[in-house]
Amino acid sequence: MRDLGVGFGHLLRGQRWVVRHGKQYGFGLLPGLITLVLYAAALVALATYGEDLVTWSTPFADHWASPWSGLFRGFLTAVLFALALLLAVVTFTAVTLLIGQPFYENLSEKVDRDVSPDGTAPESGLPLWRELWISGRDSLRIVVRAAVWGVLLFALGFVPFVGQTAVPVLGFFVTGFFLTEELVAVALQRRRVDLRARLTLLRSRKTLVWGFGTPLALAFVVPFVAVFLMPGAVAGATLMARDLLGEETGAGASDAEVSAAASAEEPAAS
Repeated sequence: MRDLGVGFGHLLRGQRWVVRHGKQYGFGLLPGLITLVLYAAALVALATYGEDLVTWSTPFADHWASPWSGLFRGFLTAVLFALALLLAVVTFTAVTLLIGQPFYENLSEKVDRDVSPDGTAPESGLPLWRELWISGRDSLRIVVRAAVWGVLLFALGFVPFVGQTAVPVLGFFVTGFFLTEELVAVALQRRRVDLRARLTLLRSRKTLVWGFGTPLALAFVVPFVAVFLMPGAVAGATLMARDLLGEETGAGASDAEVSAAASAEEPAAS
């Protein structure tokens, strides 16, 4: 359970890092603002036409006695919007990272240099087009995985009591895991860690991932908050990547060093 606090600490330290580096923070806002406009338009369209879509897809309810038809379709409309919102939270990070790949790569490298004892940052050695291809391909794979979970959670939402209590909580933990994967990928791709290895690494420290990603998933429900937290989330995920790989952290980020040391001691204590 100690890893929950360590993960949340990485998130806070990432936000503090971008506050201290205002120029990087300003550039990091641009991709999020572009993505926000696109997603806001899509969600507004769904809110406007979602009820018509549900009515069209449920012709069998046309002859139901009142008020059951309206209640049934109203429930499906609400669930459809909730599912879309869940997918928007997960894919927002993927799309923003894809749009802002050069911005976030630069930000992540600067964090690595700032906290590395020798002032260097790992480099993939790949051309930009190759990095964009790998990022887009891996993001699509993560979105597919998230969509499968979304459909499963959608189905579980029909289970009485469980669907209204446990499922929303589980949804935020699932979303937090996939959000963390997308963010950590910026730093791990530069280290040539592929998607399968990244997932294995994250699954080995699930409580660390949840401590970082679940609060972020809750915050990302509010679109404007997501935009302003995104640069710090990338910075925090870079610190978390160093923690996951056991990389040494210099005195330039003593908080991160303490966090990593505490994390390293936990398996030994157990």
